[in-house]
Amino acid sequence: MSNLEGAPVEANDVRGRVAELHAIREQVRLGPSERATQAQKAKGKLTARERIDLLLDEGSFTEVEPLRRHRASGFGLEAKRPYTDGVITGWGTVHGRTVFVYAHDFRIFGGALGEAHATKIHKIMDKAIAAGAPLVSLNDGAGARIQEGVSALAGYGGIFQRNTKASGVIPQISVMLGPCAGGAAYSPALTDFVFMVRETSQMFITGPDVVRAVTGEEITQNGLGGADVHAETSGVAHFAYDDEETCLEEVRYLLSLLPQNNRENPPRVQAEDPADRTGEALLDLVPADGNRPYDMRKVIEEIVDDGEYLEVHERWATNIICALSRLDGQVVGIVANQPQSLAGVLDIEASEKAARFIQMCDAFNIPIITLLDVPGFLPGVDQEHGGIIRHGAKLLYAYCNATVPRISVILRKAYGGAYIVMDSQSIGADLTFAWPTNEIAVMGAEGAANVIFRKQIAEADDPEAMRARMVKEYKAELMHPYYAAERGLVDDVIDPVETRSVLIRSLAMLATKHADLPSRKHGNPPQ
Repeated sequence: MSNLEGAPVEANDVRGRVAELHAIREQVRLGPSERATQAQKAKGKLTARERIDLLLDEGSFTEVEPLRRHRASGFGLEAKRPYTDGVITGWGTVHGRTVFVYAHDFRIFGGALGEAHATKIHKIMDKAIAAGAPLVSLNDGAGARIQEGVSALAGYGGIFQRNTKASGVIPQISVMLGPCAGGAAYSPALTDFVFMVRETSQMFITGPDVVRAVTGEEITQNGLGGADVHAETSGVAHFAYDDEETCLEEVRYLLSLLPQNNRENPPRVQAEDPADRTGEALLDLVPADGNRPYDMRKVIEEIVDDGEYLEVHERWATNIICALSRLDGQVVGIVANQPQSLAGVLDIEASEKAARFIQMCDAFNIPIITLLDVPGFLPGVDQEHGGIIRHGAKLLYAYCNATVPRISVILRKAYGGAYIVMDSQSIGADLTFAWPTNEIAVMGAEGAANVIFRKQIAEADDPEAMRARMVKEYKAELMHPYYAAERGLVDDVIDPVETRSVLIRSLAMLATKHADLPSRKHGNPPQ
């Protein structure tokens, strides 16, 4: 045995070096100090390695660059050069499939990003893209490392560039487990899904102190950018949970519904729920009276495998539902109007929510099922001035641009432009079905009668009786359940109890669908 200079090396020297390596690895595993660990625990937070252990299959994690240290000097950094430089990077498996991960270690420099820290993240992102495997970031950092100046800012630029490069290529999931302020918040915003934990995670561009100084407004960190704020008000967070353990378990569940990359299909499982199971309950769930609300979630539960689905943005824009589920073991994306909230109308936020979800499904080869019960777009000055035309066009663009199998089911109302936008046959739905309770029309019968028969109603001896007669006539002539079917605008009118089996047979037929978009660099979607 010899060293590089050719001189012999004693076996005991090798053993000594190996012992030294194991000592260093143990130091890396334990982190900077017990005091720092206890401070992390006192905040109700897990350590970075505990989080990785919860996310990945047991014993599957392989770390990359655990011995990396910063090279910066000045401002006290030269005296403190801990291993990992405050971020743990590597790969492992979730349900046996490869997943790349990086986790900020708040115990080291508060998880702040410096040059070495950023370089480690860049490397693991590059590996994830090259390997075609999902990337999960466990975020718990104080932003850019001020002592390293512009080098830290450049590190963020490299992350943003890679987030964009990976968009639509591999699933990217951001898990917010601590603070995320300033420019650092833009990386999660570029990813496909954002998870947050109540009380311990916050996201904002400018913190409460800056807000107070500039506007005079007093607000807490959670009030400004906590999990509930972003899950209900801003729509930045797709999911919010009470604790880290539940949050990370749900990340694992989401990964089980996603493909490894855009060249693969989502993982299919053996379904125990019979494909030909009928849904008798559907006959009572949806009232024939278009003015009566009901919970669309119960309809979804009756149709999908074992009633299980993962709702995305559950608490934001609640008038539309976006969910991932399975039909006969195949992953599908479900977009559905929710009559229980704002009567299921489309507005600015609902349009944005559904458009982004549809784009995600299309990017990752997930068929889209649309359940329609929509009375139209929400009227109002705020909506018009807020750009409902522009935002509604995002939803229209997303559907028209999607090449995955697309199946629509009209349960009840489908009025006006909202009907067209919600994946009607005219914008490219592969198959469109309707229940016998459907009403497809330019607008509701009452509004239509008031426009068409305004003069007759005004001149009648009994205007209300005349209006009622005209409404009934309009419904009979133009809104009966088979009007659209007679004109080929729906492929069939189906028995509601057969919805599940019809969808499953249709998905099987569309499994080999191939659709090409025109050759172009990229489209220019409405913003």
